[in-house]
Amino acid sequence: MKNLIVATALCMTSFLFAQKSANTNKGILTFETETINYGTIHQNENGNRTFTFKNTGTSPIVISRVKGSCGCTVATKPNHPIMPNETAQIGVKYDTKRVGAFSKTITITSNAVQKNRLLRIKGTVKKREATVAVVQ
Repeated sequence: MKNLIVATALCMTSFLFAQKSANTNKGILTFETETINYGTIHQNENGNRTFTFKNTGTSPIVISRVKGSCGCTVATKPNHPIMPNETAQIGVKYDTKRVGAFSKTITITSNAVQKNRLLRIKGTVKKREATVAVVQ
């Protein structure tokens, strides 16, 4: 029985060490922020924002896909591998012609340690008040 416990402990230790080794030979996406708050903006204002990240791992990261949670959110990705210690950006454009509060996600798929990452954008689009010209 004692030998079984020792053997099980050795197997678990080996497994955990193998998992740690596998993760240290991968890229790691480290974002400056994972949520961008647009705050309150006016209808049809610029909806472009960027998420900046760094590869803090030891292998290049290839981002294979970025996808917004709806058609009103379009994301762009780097088209080249992100080398260790390199900084890059994910571009996001929200369609600001839609009035009201919004909360959307962008899913990033890559070969990094964490294969899928979620980024968030949120804010409120306020209807632009019509201006009236006074003729004198």
